Amino acid sequence: MIKKLTNYFPAGLNIFARRTLNKLLKPTKERVFCISMQRTGTTSTGDFLADHGYSVAGWTVSDYYNWPYLCSTGNYNAIFNSASFNAHNAFEDSPWYHPGMYKKLYHRFPNSKFILFQRDSDKWFDSMIRHSGGKTPGNTFRHCQVYNRLPEFYKRLENDDDFRPTLNQNDNLMSLKGKREHYKKVYESYNNEVISFFEHSNPDRLFTGQLENPDKWKKLGDFLDLSVDNNYHKHSNKS
Repeated sequence: MIKKLTNYFPAGLNIFARRTLNKLLKPTKERVFCISMQRTGTTSTGDFLADHGYSVAGWTVSDYYNWPYLCSTGNYNAIFNSASFNAHNAFEDSPWYHPGMYKKLYHRFPNSKFILFQRDSDKWFDSMIRHSGGKTPGNTFRHCQVYNRLPEFYKRLENDDDFRPTLNQNDNLMSLKGKREHYKKVYESYNNEVISFFEHSNPDRLFTGQLENPDKWKKLGDFLDLSVDNNYHKHSNKS
């Protein structure tokens, strides 16, 4: 069992060696899904989980196996039944924060747990702007699905001959500038909806925390019954 083995790792074993050993073991921990929206510490959360015994599927795995595209087309079984999905027990970034995805995961994997980090919505939007130079990050169609911009997308598609979106490529075709209040509303509504859903379903399956809280990793460790070093720190993908 991974949990038992990780409890006996020597204190001086470096993170690289720990991760390498984890990859040689079949995942036995219950699944954990980081459903925080992008630019809310998703990579750091994945790194934390990898550092503490989980086999993590982050953005590179999701992108390689086309999970965001499959999610956007409603082909969830192609994700959940795949060997690549079942080789991991922790998941972060797209498509896990896509609209309604957390509800599907909640019911499909009844023993799973969920992580939701939040941050100030203005700081979050500023980070979104920086990510792709003010353009829609990644695939524009999927981005519009997530952020409630499909009417604008289809209007542009109908009226602009130079607007040529792709089905599954990073095309960065639309601007985020001037959309601060719209994005903040989507972001805040998503967080509130997630919290409300778990409050009424099973609050014990959701961890919520503030990204700026210096004690967040210790608190997350307590939630997942992990031993976290007092000096542990992780901040991946700094802007």
